[in-house]
Amino acid sequence: MRTVLQRAARSLTRGRHRHHRRSQPGSAGERILQDRFGTTERAGQFYQNQVTDQLTPVMREFIGRMEMAFIATSDDAGECDCSFRAGPPGFIRVLDDRTIAYPEYRGNGVMASLGNLLHNPHIGIFLVDFTRDLIGLHVNGDASVVSPARMLELDLDSAEFTSPGRRPALWVLVSVTEAYIHCSKHIPLLVPQSRVRHWGTDNPRHKGGDYFDVAASSSGATLSGAGAPGAPASLITNARS
Repeated sequence: MRTVLQRAARSLTRGRHRHHRRSQPGSAGERILQDRFGTTERAGQFYQNQVTDQLTPVMREFIGRMEMAFIATSDDAGECDCSFRAGPPGFIRVLDDRTIAYPEYRGNGVMASLGNLLHNPHIGIFLVDFTRDLIGLHVNGDASVVSPARMLELDLDSAEFTSPGRRPALWVLVSVTEAYIHCSKHIPLLVPQSRVRHWGTDNPRHKGGDYFDVAASSSGATLSGAGAPGAPASLITNARS
């Protein structure tokens, strides 16, 4: 029997489903390439044996012990973004075999994934076990962003999130449309190590600072004053040599 939480979650994601639900797994593009490269039979076996429209008990257990996930979204023009989410084991909640939810913690304020979901509910979630079973799970579905008021109503704003920086600002509810395995043959074995995670910090050092020198490169190009406005620093250097 479904709980009040599960019924409410399903009502929130209802109406956000895909306009054209597929009658069979796979996209039209997949099938064109399968035919072109002679993999139709092999792909058909995968669709039949490994792709499901609901979570199996093993999938539910797997999600419940994951500490990280990769989130893929796109806007209404199809511009894509892939982001990373992490938390304690079970931070992604399995509400039932067709509904999961994950928290959005305080971040850099850009809200790229959430912004995409406002215009395009389709979401792809990839979870991978790097440390024990070396296996991955794809979960695709339709997402709804849940406001703080709805968080309280759904009882998702749990007391387990005791750290101020790890207290969810929002939740994302996902109605599962497709789930399937990611094979283990190329997944590396990683050894976990404990570390202090600075949840919700604005300290540039703890956030990685300007690790990729984007701000430094922009400042250098601006200060050089040579070349056309907006010219790359490399072109400015060549112009002076």
